[in-house]
Amino acid sequence: MAVKGPLTGITVVDLSRILAGPYCTFLMAELGARIIKVEMPPKGDDAREYGPFRGGKSTYFSSINRGKQSIMLDLKLPADKRILDALLAKADVLVENFRPGTMERLGYGWSEIHQRYPKLIYAAASGFGHSGPWSKRPAYDMVVQGLGGMMSITGNPGQPPVRVGMSIGDIGAGLYTAVAVNAALVQRERTGEGVKVDVSMFDCQLALLENAIMRYTVTGEIPGPLGARHPTITPFEAFATADGYVIIAAGNDLTFGRLAAALGKPAMAENPDYVSNERRLANQPTLKAEIEALLKDKPTAHWLTVFETVGIPAGPINDVKQALAHPQVEPRNMLVTVDDPRSGTLKLVGNPMKISGAADPPMREPAPELDADRAAILKELRL
Repeated sequence: MAVKGPLTGITVVDLSRILAGPYCTFLMAELGARIIKVEMPPKGDDAREYGPFRGGKSTYFSSINRGKQSIMLDLKLPADKRILDALLAKADVLVENFRPGTMERLGYGWSEIHQRYPKLIYAAASGFGHSGPWSKRPAYDMVVQGLGGMMSITGNPGQPPVRVGMSIGDIGAGLYTAVAVNAALVQRERTGEGVKVDVSMFDCQLALLENAIMRYTVTGEIPGPLGARHPTITPFEAFATADGYVIIAAGNDLTFGRLAAALGKPAMAENPDYVSNERRLANQPTLKAEIEALLKDKPTAHWLTVFETVGIPAGPINDVKQALAHPQVEPRNMLVTVDDPRSGTLKLVGNPMKISGAADPPMREPAPELDADRAAILKELRL
């Protein structure tokens, strides 16, 4: 039941653990690559110890390691190094997320790898990359969220620091690593030679800041948290209704005019304070108060119907249960089933990358038990 996609035929030796590296290889598995997960004794990937658990197995681990194979190797032992060498000789990509210097100490740094396996793509995802004064420092998701400025623009003004509600430090690095590896595979088709991919979690946080860096370098003003509003477009935020909130995204003057009419106050669009996005941004507090005064007498569902009728981008603020119940989820296959021998039936997030001709089955293979594929892999390698 292996997923078939554009990376079918590509083999990845995955030395990574926890989240950034495994998320990269998870994405590649969803695109059809074969992932051989090399885990260190005695317990394997640290994520196997993270809950919640079902049947004694980590569902956290299952969520990003489904469909992979597992072999446990102690890379300090010559016999296990010979197995890794045999794997690398047949592989297309090596992914690791050790602290820089670790692979060199084991004898598998880029220079050694490239000399022995010139076609192999070497991908390293680390906290601060393989260069710079902080390169040897350890990092976790929340550390780079803080260092990279992400937490400084998250939350509400005047409130304590707030972490982005998912592991954007790790996930961002995993995404960028996957993009770079796929580009490296394309380049190898032209040159016949592998390259090194060096991705820093800290760098990725800077790259993900979107327009915050641009706003600072252009204006000199340091961006701060804005709660649920956009920093440069108004009205583009969450507004209180009679029973909750509605997000309204009026990204241009035409849409704002339709919004004013839908709220029963078309003259608002002609108000000199609101006639352009620049003016609306300058008068955001007043405009928000005026819009909320019009919204407060009706529930969110009422306004969503009104806005949909006239083509205004709007939506509720769903919790996870509500998001998964959305009518887009099932037809887009964004909740897939995994039948795990230990955990039973799991419902896990699907693949958002829909590619014509690529399989997107509703069932996926489970995450491997530790060292579960050792015998099969050694037989394949004739060891």
